Amino acid sequence: MNLVWQRFTLSYLPLKQYLTTSYLHRFLVGLLSSWRQGSILMQWGDTIAAALLSVVYALAPFVSTTLIGLLLTGCVGFWLLLTLSDEAAPGTPSVTPIHLLVLLYWAVAAVATALSPVKKVAINDLTTLTLYLLLFALCARVLRSPRIRSWMIVLYLHVSLIVSIYGMRQWFFGAPPLATWVDQESAFSKTTRVYSYLGNPNLLAGYLLPAVVFSLVAMFVWQGWIKKALALTMFVVNTACLIFTFSRGGWIGLVVALLIVMGLLVYWWSIEMPPFWRTWSLPIILGGLIGVLLLAVIFVEPVRLRVVSIFADRSKDSSNNFRRNVWDAVFEMIRDRPIIGIGPGHGSFNKIYPLYQHPRYSALSAYSILLEVTVETGFIGLAAFLWLLIVTFNTAFLQMQRLRKLRSADGFWLIGAIATMAGMLAHGTVDTVFYRPEVNSVWWLVVGLIASYYTYTPQDQS
Repeated sequence: MNLVWQRFTLSYLPLKQYLTTSYLHRFLVGLLSSWRQGSILMQWGDTIAAALLSVVYALAPFVSTTLIGLLLTGCVGFWLLLTLSDEAAPGTPSVTPIHLLVLLYWAVAAVATALSPVKKVAINDLTTLTLYLLLFALCARVLRSPRIRSWMIVLYLHVSLIVSIYGMRQWFFGAPPLATWVDQESAFSKTTRVYSYLGNPNLLAGYLLPAVVFSLVAMFVWQGWIKKALALTMFVVNTACLIFTFSRGGWIGLVVALLIVMGLLVYWWSIEMPPFWRTWSLPIILGGLIGVLLLAVIFVEPVRLRVVSIFADRSKDSSNNFRRNVWDAVFEMIRDRPIIGIGPGHGSFNKIYPLYQHPRYSALSAYSILLEVTVETGFIGLAAFLWLLIVTFNTAFLQMQRLRKLRSADGFWLIGAIATMAGMLAHGTVDTVFYRPEVNSVWWLVVGLIASYYTYTPQDQS
């Protein structure tokens, strides 16, 4: 059974042997290596790539989607130049199992585009998807450097702190709603929901969720009391701002992420714990977290109203009713094209969904990651996406175990990456913000972070 799992997750795939004997890899990768040797600028290739990524993640919460697309195009162009002129050191993995599953998912999306009933729109959306997948490839490459990896995490945490501070200002001084996020007939309608620079509280929650997790694990990675105090400040401010978005999906993602990060931290330290704490530390922590949540639900009225609304019937919550009606229409779309879907992207969705939508329930997406993947690429695409998730989580856990044996603090970043992905998936199961550039770019940064830790197995080295 263990062997089946290893093969399914590509844990011991002989990538090094394949890349060594692959004519296509040898022809494309390093095609311009002689030019790079004579280029002064390309001697700093990875540093320039890190600078381009820094611009993307520094500006993402503050600029338009169009500008983010232009920046992603620049990153992809430079990734192509780096790949064609690559001079990777022997033993450095340029391709990981995650890369292979990302390529598989892209191939399924390409087939869905070719068979789409709205090909012209689907081609544009496939281009957008390609930009994000190649952003992952660039992140996976440059984040192999511990210095660049640390810089990118620090940059994202500082930018998210700026976003959170402005969100907290909105909470204390008030902020006018920019859309009908709350049922005006509910008792919760007068409560301020912060949205900072992103213009939408649900989107803000999706953007801040990784910041909460990574600022938490940064307290164990960063050395010195000043840095640890900064990480603690980031954690408190980011968490408070996320809570004040009153995004139910964001709260679900936050709880899932915190539960997983606590469990992995206990696992990390379990080998050094006395027998009593090795057995009871996790139940005590989980019980304490659940107790805090219950107290908040009981004594804080806005929190109680939002939590109760999660379980409310259609007629008692307009947001629940809206999502249920959208999902009913999406199920009909999947029923009509179950194998390969309608084509990737919100453009294809916007062309086909009106044919199925219930009156007065227009939508830009399926309000669920899994439903969105299924309606865009069918059950074939869903299988490829789930396989990608499984391989990514498995790779992260294996590399975390390796770093745990070495007692390397870098393992905490992998703990943060695992918890972040789980929390973002939990949030995205009931919301539509996953595909917005501010959130989707961070998702592929986290996946690239995991891929950057990948090392060849002893079987590959032999």
